[in-house]
Amino acid sequence: MDIIDEPTDEPRKRGRPKVSSDEDKRAHIVEVAGRVFVKYGYAGSTTAIVASEAGVSKQTLYKLFQSKEELFAAVVGAHRRLMLDLPRPAEDISIAASLERIFMIDMDEDKDADRTGFLQLVFREAAQFPELVDILQREGMLASRQHLADWLGERRSEGRLTLDDTASGARMLMDMILGGMGPPEGRAQAWPDRAGLFAHLRRCIAIFAAGVGAA
Repeated sequence: MDIIDEPTDEPRKRGRPKVSSDEDKRAHIVEVAGRVFVKYGYAGSTTAIVASEAGVSKQTLYKLFQSKEELFAAVVGAHRRLMLDLPRPAEDISIAASLERIFMIDMDEDKDADRTGFLQLVFREAAQFPELVDILQREGMLASRQHLADWLGERRSEGRLTLDDTASGARMLMDMILGGMGPPEGRAQAWPDRAGLFAHLRRCIAIFAAGVGAA
């Protein structure tokens, strides 16, 4: 009986890691695809190029992503954390300090270059591929704004700020901070000095925090 039981247990042990393996493959493909889209543009990128550079078969890629558009949407979702570091747990620091972390005011130059490069891709090719803007709005901007509104609502329920409309507050903050950074294509002209940009963004956050009576 012992000899018969051992083989039947074996497949169960082997079967479990496959979920994790597929998740790892998906994350790896999305990371590679982000670089491919920035390098070749949306028009010049193909699933074959992504599969080759990711070191996977086209069959594996299509098992996880049915189309280039779906793959691009996944890349936008992954890049969302480069725009706002949300969701995140409550922190025992000021609202202004939390917002600086959420908007990653002190993001290092390499990550900032990744973020800017991807935004440049979308703005550059939006005229030719309007669906890119739709994806960016749906998977990026709107999702990020909702996460921020939820975060503001949680802080309001804790009594740490007063804000009658958290959705409006989230939109206001994103307009101030993302607009203050300047257009992706002309960041160097808008802010030749990173220190000046950071100081401006901190002032925006401080004014917002004071306006909502943040504790």
